[in-house]
Amino acid sequence: MAKAQAPDERPATDLEAGGEAPTADAARIASMLEQIAVTGTVPRRPGITRLAYSEPERAAHRLFAGWLEEIGLAVHTDAAGNTIAQLPGTDLDAPAIAIGSHLDSVPEGGRFDGIVGVVGAVEAARVLAGRDARTTHPLRFVAFAAEEGARFGEPCIGSKIVARRLRTATLARRDRDGVSLAEAMAGVGVDSRRLSEAAWDPADWAAFLELHIEQARVLESGGRRIGLVDSVSGSTRVRITVLGQADHSGGTPMHMRVDALAAAAEIIVAAERLANEPQNRGARITVGQIQVAPNSITTISGQADVTVDIRDLDWDRQRAIAERVVQLASEVGERRGAGVEVDLLAHTTPVVLPMWIRTVAAETCSDLGIPYRVLPSGAGHDAQVINAIVPAGIVFVPSRGGLSHVPDEWTNPTDVALGVDVLCGMVDRLDAVLTSGAKGTTDESA
Repeated sequence: MAKAQAPDERPATDLEAGGEAPTADAARIASMLEQIAVTGTVPRRPGITRLAYSEPERAAHRLFAGWLEEIGLAVHTDAAGNTIAQLPGTDLDAPAIAIGSHLDSVPEGGRFDGIVGVVGAVEAARVLAGRDARTTHPLRFVAFAAEEGARFGEPCIGSKIVARRLRTATLARRDRDGVSLAEAMAGVGVDSRRLSEAAWDPADWAAFLELHIEQARVLESGGRRIGLVDSVSGSTRVRITVLGQADHSGGTPMHMRVDALAAAAEIIVAAERLANEPQNRGARITVGQIQVAPNSITTISGQADVTVDIRDLDWDRQRAIAERVVQLASEVGERRGAGVEVDLLAHTTPVVLPMWIRTVAAETCSDLGIPYRVLPSGAGHDAQVINAIVPAGIVFVPSRGGLSHVPDEWTNPTDVALGVDVLCGMVDRLDAVLTSGAKGTTDESA
């Protein structure tokens, strides 16, 4: 059997090798990606683990800050743990055009999700700062904290804080080790009592751009290297706790059992069946975590906790499916004589991103001679949250095989460099559009 290739040893495909050479430096991008990956490497464990408000995440933020300081930008960390750098514009009073993404990961995830957008922001800063002419608007480069919801169930914590959309109750949420969000923040020097100081004034920000890997197969299968996102799925996350009766596995007859794990399994299958119903085509339901107590081979389960992630581009359907999942769980519990408790972990609505920013992106791609594809995003992003207060746009680059949140996640640095070229072109065009006042309204539909 042939030896499997490591991600950075895989040969470039025609998709990755074709097209014009990027202005951004793909080799430098690859180097930055590798340096950040080191901060999330755990001995004898696969992939990258750089959880929200952990020391590895802070180490990655320090790398980001150091690279931008080397370029000559002023850098600071806000009260939420987000890292922000600024390149001044010629109009000191103009609102800023921003580029950014996140640096945390899921447990044993990949080295590109979020990181591509942060490294892309650094490379864009190098390109834009290295030119003779400055933009009218100042430029900001942002690394958000805690975008992944893997640790506390709540996604996009850093961006929700700046958008004033984080529920205070979320600070008490605990991870699987019993550490609360507030305690995790304190552990890395973030004071949860001062989070309001990180809030953005919408008047100080003109637009926000995020470069991200697609996390799907549409671009790769269609031979396109750039995707322009028109809409982003919402997500409703709940924890369902099934309360049964722990008992001896040999001494308890089958008809006398209240098996929490068996009830949870039935709920999981019912949720999967619900997602596959024709009227729910396009919706996604995932049970990614299950915890069982007492978790013994010879004991009937007395409690089972499952997390359910419901995603959809249709807000009404997302809400209706979430309600139906809860109803199904209650029906299973009642039939089996088990208790069922439901806790809402997080809720993010789907969004349609501003058409005028996507038009700027399309015109930029046309100027650069880059074919593109307009497509939705099934995954959530910081830009989705920021769009509530600042017009936002998302540019995708291909994910090999569509893989994401796994060690095999891979995007070619040459594609990332091309995405940076698009970002830089968008900054120039946005600067001109915003200066002339020719943009459309932020509530235009796609």
